[in-house]
Amino acid sequence: MIRRLLARLLPGRTAKTPRLYSPDRHPVRRDQLSAAARTVTRKLEEHGFKAFIVGGAVRDLLLGIIPKDFDIATDATPEQVKPLFRRAFIIGRRFRLVHVHVGNEVVEVSTFRAAQTGNDTTDEHGRLLSDNVYGSQAEDAVRRDFTVNALYFDPATETIWDYVGGVVDIRARRLKLIGPPVTRFREDPVRLLRAVRLAAKLGLTIDAKTEEPISRLAPLMANVPPARLFDEMQKLLLSGHAVETLRSLRAHGLSHGLLPLLDVILEQPLGQKFIEAALAGTDARVRGDKGVSPAFLFATLLWHEVLVTWNAAKERGERPMPALFEAMDKVLEAQAARIAIPRRFEATIKEIWSLQPRFEQRAGSRPARLIEHPRFRAAYDFLMLRGESGEVAQALVDWWSRFQQASHEERQMMLKPDEAPKKRRRARGRGRKRTPEPTEQGASGEGE
Repeated sequence: MIRRLLARLLPGRTAKTPRLYSPDRHPVRRDQLSAAARTVTRKLEEHGFKAFIVGGAVRDLLLGIIPKDFDIATDATPEQVKPLFRRAFIIGRRFRLVHVHVGNEVVEVSTFRAAQTGNDTTDEHGRLLSDNVYGSQAEDAVRRDFTVNALYFDPATETIWDYVGGVVDIRARRLKLIGPPVTRFREDPVRLLRAVRLAAKLGLTIDAKTEEPISRLAPLMANVPPARLFDEMQKLLLSGHAVETLRSLRAHGLSHGLLPLLDVILEQPLGQKFIEAALAGTDARVRGDKGVSPAFLFATLLWHEVLVTWNAAKERGERPMPALFEAMDKVLEAQAARIAIPRRFEATIKEIWSLQPRFEQRAGSRPARLIEHPRFRAAYDFLMLRGESGEVAQALVDWWSRFQQASHEERQMMLKPDEAPKKRRRARGRGRKRTPEPTEQGASGEGE
């Protein structure tokens, strides 16, 4: 009786029997998996455990996308998985799993989970505090977030196991939460961001019932730990579809508060052009399998806030460079309360920002010294974005483009006249009055 009641109240969360899709009903094949994923699943099965490729990899393969990694779900506990592999490490507290290292690849192995029970498993907002109750494969499927992420591929038989209708939703290009949307979003508010990101990245339409509460539940994002929010924002911005994702975030009321004053920046003509140019460039690099720097991207997103703070300080009469460093510290300190940007990124971000005023100096030895700076390339790319958005004159960008390629003689001809005030040479013997040189007569003691 209780099970029937739950089935009515929580549709899709009490599935017991999967729908099996044999190889002739789908395009996924075991040779599409990485060698490491095949090795890990095979060894688990050899020791009597179930082992499936799960989640995003199965979804992507069904959509014709090459997965970046392959996660495995099994009925073996972390303590049972670890001894089977030479290099395996149990990680996590809220969600314990095993990272298995095979060659240069890391395969993530998780144990089938069941729904959490008890009053101490969630906070006052409904967010899950732990997720380490092990269960069956059916229970594991219904506690996952979206139907398209709850598919299991068995490499041994090339069969897909579907407990929640994920294959149907993929074919309909629909993104749908498993279970009641409000409850599921409260369990993990990051799902709000993930719904928007996956829809934009995969070209899916968010199911109406899933989409309806997103805007009104946006304040739940304040309960997400800063470090976890940074990880999710990094995935979002480096998805290859950041422009569409950012627009969708704003449409769903999720952008405000993630990055301070981002909405205000995007309402300014220069700010909007600058950020959209940065995101479009990043998307192009991701889609072209080129390297992308998270530090560079966060530098672009926060630059106009630094610029506003810096200009205000200069208007108060503060010296430009000290004012810039103070503005940088203020912006990053305010940001840390929401998204924990790692310190290794902060250092790069500050260097990119602090080099911008030096591009205005095109006289003497300064340009040559700037080109030798380790962060010159990143700072120059940043300058190009500023030129593209109209923040600085395009002539300045063109000058630096030519200067980099010019010969030594050509560089000397390109230099501007040095109009900077000359520094007064300091006398020898600091703090002592210099004695005038004696004349010939003075030297003999016979002069004045």
